Amino acid sequence: MTITNPLSYRLALPAGYPESATPLVLDSPHSGTTYPPDFSPSAPFGPLRTAEDTWVDDLWGDAVDMGVPLVAASFPRAYIDANRSLEEIDPLLLDQPWPEPLPESGKVKLGKGLIWRMLDDGTPLYDRKLSHDEVNHRINACWKPYHAKVTELIDQAHTKHGKVWHINCHSMPSVAGAYATDQPGLVHPDFVLGDRDGSTSDPAFRQFVAAWLRERGYNVTENDPYKGVELVRANGRPADDRHSLQIEINRKLYMDEVSLRPSEGYARLKADLRDLTAALLDWMRTQTA
Repeated sequence: MTITNPLSYRLALPAGYPESATPLVLDSPHSGTTYPPDFSPSAPFGPLRTAEDTWVDDLWGDAVDMGVPLVAASFPRAYIDANRSLEEIDPLLLDQPWPEPLPESGKVKLGKGLIWRMLDDGTPLYDRKLSHDEVNHRINACWKPYHAKVTELIDQAHTKHGKVWHINCHSMPSVAGAYATDQPGLVHPDFVLGDRDGSTSDPAFRQFVAAWLRERGYNVTENDPYKGVELVRANGRPADDRHSLQIEINRKLYMDEVSLRPSEGYARLKADLRDLTAALLDWMRTQTA
């Protein structure tokens, strides 16, 4: 069953949910491809699409048939980034000062705050300033419902099982863009697993995933160069048996990074993610018994 909030998210639920639900929840905050008419960016559509985590929700989609709910954003990341804090507003984008103080943010400095100022290659997104009404509309119509749904699914799983594991699903380019991170030009590994140095999950969750992937020949790093951002920070509380892990997948494994079309590696990666999900569910049964 699929439930949609047209402006915010698509939710794929397993048959018999919530009775059939496992203690695993997946979310894909950058899979949105519906570009709202009020967006009005100056950047061309082709470069805009490079901000998407193209195909990520489909790559993990087999998990739904195993009892795992999967929520994916409908809105594009370039419109508003669900993996940012509401405080990460870029004052350089606004037509007047924000009414509350805005703390310093490394993501905002890169032009990658709650609402992006530029793409990874430095292309400006707008030839205008944004009003407070525009920013608040994006927050209320897109960001807040998405976060509420992710939290609701995590709460439901925790109530049923006493423990919950959450994977925040992402992709990354094979090489970091000039304005993408504080390490431009970095050649990425196959996978990066982030739990904010163990603060959003018992490290055993991250370590299980890392070991499983390495056994299948993938190059995996942990909390380097990406530790996880807002969705794992907001939902991961290991002391309360709520474990959140961010997983970044290198796009070179499954798609042409220029055309965005699936490559020959797509089927193998999707099958491996299906098998990883099955292995995780088996492992989780030992943790909840």
